[in-house]
Amino acid sequence: MSRYDRYVLSQYLLFFGFFALILVAVFWVNRAVVLFDTLIGNGQSALVFLEFTALTLPNLIRMVLPIAAFGAAVWVTNRLNSESELTVLRATGTSPWQMARPALAFGIITALMMSALTHYLLPASISQLELRESEISRNITAKLLSEGDFLHPADGVTFYIRQIDPDGTLKDVFLSDRRDPEVTVTYTGNRAFLVRDGESAHLIMVEGMAQRLESKSQRLSTTFFSDFSYDISSLARQAENPARNIRAIPSLELMNSTAAVTRSDGYSAGAQAEELHLRFARALVCIAVTLIGFSALMLGTFSRFGVWRQAMLAFVILIFVEGLRGVVSEPVLQNPNLWPLIYLPTLLGMAVALVFLILSARPKRIRAKAAETPA
Repeated sequence: MSRYDRYVLSQYLLFFGFFALILVAVFWVNRAVVLFDTLIGNGQSALVFLEFTALTLPNLIRMVLPIAAFGAAVWVTNRLNSESELTVLRATGTSPWQMARPALAFGIITALMMSALTHYLLPASISQLELRESEISRNITAKLLSEGDFLHPADGVTFYIRQIDPDGTLKDVFLSDRRDPEVTVTYTGNRAFLVRDGESAHLIMVEGMAQRLESKSQRLSTTFFSDFSYDISSLARQAENPARNIRAIPSLELMNSTAAVTRSDGYSAGAQAEELHLRFARALVCIAVTLIGFSALMLGTFSRFGVWRQAMLAFVILIFVEGLRGVVSEPVLQNPNLWPLIYLPTLLGMAVALVFLILSARPKRIRAKAAETPA
């Protein structure tokens, strides 16, 4: 690789890091707001929030990496063109194929980054995230011990505590259970205690009242009690052996244990083939979008008005390639033998970039032919 190639490659990597940082920050803020509201609202600590945020970063990076690579390719190529560097290279006889070498090297580097994400970091982070979500869903105390807030530890269940004493006594407790659409039961108690017995947990309410409302007859029954035990273990709502998210399954397992994954997690052979080949295709698409961004801007010659038309063309092609990726997945889900369709958008993008590079190498010939034509 020549000195110029290394210089251009360094520019690609510099702006790629900049665009990736900006995009990840934007997506991270949106995700963090939802996580903060969910976790902190359910009584979790700030450390749990930071842990969950860190575990979602690999997926966010996976989403923005191709966009950042495309943006860096377009930005750097436009900058080289506006500063007449590409014009000088053309004048010295450098072909578009030679000028594309840094873009190709940059695409390969981003493809390797994407491969590390999709095959290793992303499955590991999703697996750990599911494990932590399972642990938190079983932690009933963390869900319920939050004073002054109306909490919803399960669908149809509302829980409120006015005050929690230092000795663990719950003051002025309200519990509404609407999980049965036919019957609504509301419990109130002056005091309450959380009691654990092995894996089960009970809420012992003292000096309270239970109201039972039947929806059809609108009949209301009221019962006063001195003490009452309510089993809150069911609020965990977590299956004993939940199926793994298919994105959390390692690539080697998808490749070598299709039947075992179907038996244990219920995913069809088509779903596994689609997920496995998507991981490879996501890496290759980084090369395609990089070459599209570079080759599209090579179509135009130097102009003081810029290359906004070529940049818009590259952006439209990028949208088309990304949209096509969603279309080709459906047939593979139905028939795993159609897995080559997953690579169609990537191959199409590379073919478009190849055509653009061929066209960018022809203007001199076209102008020379036009000059020879008599007026």
